[in-house]
Amino acid sequence: MKFGVEFVPYKTCDALVSLAKKVEGAGFDYVWVCDHYHNRYVHSVLAAIALATKRVRLGPGVTNPYLVHPAVTAAAIATLDELSGGRAVLGISAGDPTFLATVGVRHHRPIAAVREAVHIARRLLAGERVDFSGEVFTCRGAKLRFKPDTRVPIYVGGRGPRMLELAGSIADGALINASHRDDLKECIGYIRRGAESSNKKLEELDVVAYMATSIDEDVEKARRAVRRIVAFIASSAPPWALQRHDIPLDEVKKVWEYLRIGEVQKAAEAVTDRMIDAFAVCGTPSDFERHIDDLDKLGITQVVIGAPIGPEPAKAIDSIEELLK
Repeated sequence: MKFGVEFVPYKTCDALVSLAKKVEGAGFDYVWVCDHYHNRYVHSVLAAIALATKRVRLGPGVTNPYLVHPAVTAAAIATLDELSGGRAVLGISAGDPTFLATVGVRHHRPIAAVREAVHIARRLLAGERVDFSGEVFTCRGAKLRFKPDTRVPIYVGGRGPRMLELAGSIADGALINASHRDDLKECIGYIRRGAESSNKKLEELDVVAYMATSIDEDVEKARRAVRRIVAFIASSAPPWALQRHDIPLDEVKKVWEYLRIGEVQKAAEAVTDRMIDAFAVCGTPSDFERHIDDLDKLGITQVVIGAPIGPEPAKAIDSIEELLK
């Protein structure tokens, strides 16, 4: 099993670079940086990390096809691959409709948008000239003037059935935005179905549990640290996940309403214990180790320690380093 870490770039670039070097030294395999316009720009952060590290693979986890055309994303990833000496990966999904709405961007035809974005980016990264007319995107003789020396793996992120089936059918890996064992098990079934539709085997894919994580010996402290992240996850959770974990829709709507008007702290305060249990991994290092052992049996091939990592991220990484030895 491989291990990765997700950074949400609300910290300074210097702080993120320092943390990335620590992650690499601890033995992690991947650094993923999330892409939201209100944080530090994902590709600037990735470039800084690429220049400061030597081994970890790195890329956006995830970007979206709405704010930037897939051709521009392909150029950014090709540049990252050059800077990092062939370590770039591309994670893409449809983005958060709440955030997109704040800048007037419509979250339309998400499956088609991601499918077409992967098609365009993959061909451009392979050095091809692209003529394409789809439901969402168009290219007329598009071509990069440089290309990576190695093939860049493309991951599709999601947790709904159709997006995960798409990941299984067209991507090199699937980033499952879920933490609970039962949710991950169901999601793997969707990925397998997508893979089989393209005459692939699930074992050919990197199946990634992309989990909101908060690790600390003080369990209550860990749970407090994860509340903001869980607010965003719960607000966009699919109906089947809410039903499985017996989370009332009116409680989720309350969280969503606060997020819609930018009241993130109030949204975090509205998060219930049941939401935390369903959408995050919180607890001591020993609790985390038991959870990982369970995921290995499910067929998860990479575990991403998602934000917030812990109340003290560096301390949490130290505790996980012991598990990687």
